[in-house]
Amino acid sequence: MEWKIETWVKEDFADAAGESAKKDLHDLGYVSVQKVRVGHTYSIQGELTENEVQRISSELLADPVAEMTSCGESVYKNDDRLRVIEIGFNPGVMDTVALSTSKAIRDLGIKDVASIRTGVKYAIWGVMSDDDILIAASRLFYNPLIQHIVREEKILPVVPYKFELTSIPLVDASDDKLLEISEDGQLSLNLDEMKAVQQHFLELGREPTDVELETIAQTWSEHCVHKTFRGIIEYEGERIEGLLESTIMKATEQLGKDWCLSVFKDNSGVIEFDEEHDICFKVETHNHPSALEPYGGAGTGIGGVIRDPLGTGLGAKPIINTDVFCFAPPDYPAREVPKGVLHPKRVMKGVVAGVRDYGNRMGIPTSNGAVLFDPAYLGNPVVYCGNVGLLPKGKSSKKIEAGNAIVLVGGRTGRDGIHGVTFASLELHEESESLSSQAVQIGNPIEEKRLTDAIIKARDLGLYVGITDCGGGGLSSAVGETARAVGAEVNLERVPLKYEGLSYWEIWVSEAQERMVLAVPEEKLERLLDVFESEEVEATVIGKYTGDKKLVLNYRNKKVCDLDMRFLHDGYPIPTKKAEWERPSLQEPEFGEPDDLTGDLLSILSSWNVCSKEWIIRQYDHEVQGGSVVKPLTGIGNDGPSDASVTRPVLHSDRGVIISCGINPRYGLIDPYWMAASAVDEALRNQIAVGGSLDRVALLDNFSWGNPDVPERLGALVRAAKACHDASTAYGCPFISGKDSLNNEYRVGDKTISIPPTLLISAMGIMSDVRKAKTMDAKGVGSLIYVVGKTFDELGGSHYYLVHGEIGCNVPRVSFVDARCTMESLSSASRKGLLRSIHDCSEGGIGVACAEMAFAGGLGIEIDLSHVPLGDPIERDDKILFSESNTRFIVEVGERNRLQFEAEMRNVPFGLLGTVDDSGDFVVKGMTGKVVVSADIAGLKEAWQKPLRW
Repeated sequence: MEWKIETWVKEDFADAAGESAKKDLHDLGYVSVQKVRVGHTYSIQGELTENEVQRISSELLADPVAEMTSCGESVYKNDDRLRVIEIGFNPGVMDTVALSTSKAIRDLGIKDVASIRTGVKYAIWGVMSDDDILIAASRLFYNPLIQHIVREEKILPVVPYKFELTSIPLVDASDDKLLEISEDGQLSLNLDEMKAVQQHFLELGREPTDVELETIAQTWSEHCVHKTFRGIIEYEGERIEGLLESTIMKATEQLGKDWCLSVFKDNSGVIEFDEEHDICFKVETHNHPSALEPYGGAGTGIGGVIRDPLGTGLGAKPIINTDVFCFAPPDYPAREVPKGVLHPKRVMKGVVAGVRDYGNRMGIPTSNGAVLFDPAYLGNPVVYCGNVGLLPKGKSSKKIEAGNAIVLVGGRTGRDGIHGVTFASLELHEESESLSSQAVQIGNPIEEKRLTDAIIKARDLGLYVGITDCGGGGLSSAVGETARAVGAEVNLERVPLKYEGLSYWEIWVSEAQERMVLAVPEEKLERLLDVFESEEVEATVIGKYTGDKKLVLNYRNKKVCDLDMRFLHDGYPIPTKKAEWERPSLQEPEFGEPDDLTGDLLSILSSWNVCSKEWIIRQYDHEVQGGSVVKPLTGIGNDGPSDASVTRPVLHSDRGVIISCGINPRYGLIDPYWMAASAVDEALRNQIAVGGSLDRVALLDNFSWGNPDVPERLGALVRAAKACHDASTAYGCPFISGKDSLNNEYRVGDKTISIPPTLLISAMGIMSDVRKAKTMDAKGVGSLIYVVGKTFDELGGSHYYLVHGEIGCNVPRVSFVDARCTMESLSSASRKGLLRSIHDCSEGGIGVACAEMAFAGGLGIEIDLSHVPLGDPIERDDKILFSESNTRFIVEVGERNRLQFEAEMRNVPFGLLGTVDDSGDFVVKGMTGKVVVSADIAGLKEAWQKPLRW
């Protein structure tokens, strides 16, 4: 029997979800909509009594104070003034609410529930036709990849899988046929790679099975093996054999820091933290899935990267989340959005919600991040998610041996995520929604929270010797990589499934979330299974590590795969690619200098890249776990922009970790070398700005790029990687981990849209005493305002030029020797307690930095540009005020510390710009003494906060 329950917010209570939906409908042009209410539906199958259904409704599904329920009858029905539409999940899609509801019903003592499906209903009052409702719903309320409009209730029959071993006719295939096989199977293998596979099986004297070919495709994907970074590149007469090894990894090797414990070889990079703990950090991208299904794509992005530290060494406790997003502007004209592309506002809301829900529900603070906007991200948003984990000493390495059991723990396996990594190796196009629907996963953070708790418990009991997550490639990657040196045999029919109907190869390559693989000694197996059972986490022995360096897969007592590990991991042909780069023919713009720069400052503050991201930040819990010291927002109103986060991972200790980042894709349009150098400089400036130092800072690189087969795009990548090496060695800060995401392009007909060269640099620094942390808000009337560092005529790629519709060519550069001296001098002054506040100069330069300090502290500031130390002769006030030269800081110093501070700065350029006052105004005098900016800080703050006040 089936029971249909609806829950709605009562009419006399505000419906926040309904108000949000109403605003979105108005934004789409449906201004006649008067009211929207949002309800939730639960279709429960089982032999239940009316009393049991009533208990489920009143005790579990609704708040009796604020919500109403109905069973059988719909609360709202279609009529002349009201339209009702229901959205449900497609068959086979993870329904996390249903899973949690099912468990909660069992906890009530009600056992006879066979299945649950959930949905969302929208009741919309106003003049809208049925066609308008369908159009609006497709743009706002559901994604056909994972959802549908419920028109009539149908339970789709489960079709059991009928086993049939399939071989792929490859040995005698022509070149055209090989490419056809690759394309039809979404293998993302080029002709050279397909021919290498063909030759291997020709030598074996047989055809590959479908699962063997799938395994090779997963393992050889750009996402997994990083062929571009590890291949051969011919660039300006230079033959680069392994871009990663010759630049980023080389810098770390040259620096030789003994506090780097595990770099570039595990799921995340590990450094020393204190006498009892180590700490690790990883940042991943989830761009393509987020383009198709923003909520699920971003949610599984953060869920996946949480499992990276959890799968590092013998398992780190996740303690901090980070995120950096790049979108097209949310006000992008809807009529100009290409077919198959979601509107950027919808993408942005979905991505933020996905990261929010996953992180908050797992109880991990989201403490650091950034958001950028550019029209070129329309077809390919960039979604970076990161996680920091804490490890006990001695747990940063693993050793898997023959005879260990392979134990799959966590969630069940479904079709979600199939071909995820091969999909990520392709460019998107207008048909990607239909062709790559299975590449989108749907995450379940509650399952991952239970999984995390069980793993940490088993780790502390010493019950396993190896661990990794089922990320890109699923079991294919997890088992394939951990068994590389020993070999493995897996029985695929043992893998727990979400539903029937999966073939053996789908089980093997599915990227269903919340799953990890453990290597367990036989003598500890029973106790480990007991631990997972006690935490209500499924754990299943699916095979063993063998010692024969073979990958053998069985399904129902039939061998379906027999691959040699050497061929699988080392048999792919090393690609040789051409790279070139030519400086773009850009010019500095020529326009008259405005007499009053107040309007320009307001325009920059309200521009998408600079404006407040409070709407996003407030949705994240950054206080959970109790270790947050410097939070994402600061100041008297707790709404000023922090430069970095400071966290105390061990609550009985004052030792802390600083997380910061640097990113500015606009610089890459001029010169990717200086873009990368600037990103490193910015990430490190932000460390210094919260009271850190360069003594123990580790870096991570995350490249999101276009097609590396285009020589100009690859040349830009080479320049950026070289800059990473040069900056790392100059600052003395090693790289410990990284990730690349290539082929971020979208094809519409014959036109290809590539994202800008986008490099995120993340930095993790160790702070000996978090009580000495600094924030950026102005603190006291009478304090002195200094600028530290030289200002150059460097507005290329600046936000001042952006608001004028220009880009320029004088991109900010970095003098590495001077930069390091500047940062070390400020760090010393900070440790000695000489600074009241400090803020780095980045987007918008001195003007924006000083304005933010003023309104964050609720105090007035007056500065004089004639005291700014210049690296070039600059005669224009606008260039001095808005230049984005690197390695500059605005510092607030108390009058009593003036002489000592200036003594500390004796080896670096600095200027006394002005003072803090109680006027509530921000005033800037130009080179001649004329006032060029005069604004009250309330107006500045309003301009900064208004754009994303959604």
